[in-house]
Amino acid sequence: MKYQNILTKDKVQCTICPRNCILTEGQSGFCAVRKNVNNNIILTSYSYNTGLAVDPVEKKPLYHFYPGSSVLSFGTPGCNMGCKFCQNWRITKNRIDTSFLNKTTPEEGVQTAKKYNCKSVAFTYNDPIVFFEYAVDTAVLCRQNGIKTIAVTSGFINKEPAKEFFQYMDAANIDLKGFSEEFYRKNCLAKLQPVLDTIKYVCNETSCHVELTTMLIEGENDSYSQIKAQCEWIVENIGDCVPLHFSAFFPNYKFLDKKATEYSTLLKAYKIARETGIKYVYTGNLSTIETSSSYCKNCARPVIIRNGYEIVKYNLTDGNCVFCNTKCDGEF
Repeated sequence: MKYQNILTKDKVQCTICPRNCILTEGQSGFCAVRKNVNNNIILTSYSYNTGLAVDPVEKKPLYHFYPGSSVLSFGTPGCNMGCKFCQNWRITKNRIDTSFLNKTTPEEGVQTAKKYNCKSVAFTYNDPIVFFEYAVDTAVLCRQNGIKTIAVTSGFINKEPAKEFFQYMDAANIDLKGFSEEFYRKNCLAKLQPVLDTIKYVCNETSCHVELTTMLIEGENDSYSQIKAQCEWIVENIGDCVPLHFSAFFPNYKFLDKKATEYSTLLKAYKIARETGIKYVYTGNLSTIETSSSYCKNCARPVIIRNGYEIVKYNLTDGNCVFCNTKCDGEF
């Protein structure tokens, strides 16, 4: 097994993510699925899936990666984040008995994607970082069969495994959950800096298409100063053409006492991002046609008009704006 340090005859360190869990014989890491067995880290969730569905790619959300195409989505148990606001906590936080789950081998996943004419396979629902080997094995087969690969991830991964992981990903939506170390420490039981390092690496040093998502929780990560600082960091470190999505929080898991995010909060963030210079900004699970549509970065006319995830009007030819012929950033 890669990405481990054998410390003693019965103690091994998992080095997939910045938690760097030190595990004694029979112990599982924070993620609950990477386990020390005979002083070797094994992935106990390999090929067990918690959901298998055909989605529009816009649902990931990816708005600049083959818009309108279908994606085969699946995930496994476990997660290396500790988000108190997790929207999928029944999958990520429950200690699921795998005997109750269906198994989908990498080969079966590829065949299912072909059967339903899916352009891509998406590793989602939980974080594919924790099912690293399963995701990479599936991605390798996808590439061999002309199927694109998508990671929906927190980006909380160490540098060396990130190099291998993103080598096999054609696109990624990375959750930038907030823009302060305090928010990550208090609400995610994690750190912000490794996520920022991952975002910079994938955007600047790989060919993987990247979009970012921030779920706004009122009173936690929606202040003007925090959103402004996040947008400025994006422009300065990865450029102004990486699409940014703001989505609404709904009370869940340990944040049942928090209220659902209002559309006005998303709209405020949308306007801050646009004013900061980010060219492609969207609101997600609460939206209007205005805030879910894509605009040409040159002439500002709508190149993809959306109503939610549905494409209403497509004004691109070979990825170029039909009005001024400027290339729209992404894969089309």
